[in-house]
Amino acid sequence: MEEQQNPLTYEIIKAAVAGEKWATEKVIAHYDSYIEELATVKERQPDGSVRTYVDEDMKQSIILNLLEKIPDFPLEEAERIEEGETDEGI
Repeated sequence: MEEQQNPLTYEIIKAAVAGEKWATEKVIAHYDSYIEELATVKERQPDGSVRTYVDEDMKQSIILNLLEKIPDFPLEEAERIEEGETDEGI
């Protein structure tokens, strides 16, 4: 739901690639529910029941990996796509 309310715009991505803290925070917030889904663990208990929880260490590891990859985002390709979309509207 939050992804739809706070979409990642080209400007936010560009700022995140440039290292702007506010933009990287928006990227992380945008993907938070997906990251939590990836970090969710199901653990069988001794009584046979299954305990489901978010592994916070795994979540932090995923976030760190995302932060490491943001500077590698192919901005040139995104710029071509952005320009192509605006040219079509003219």
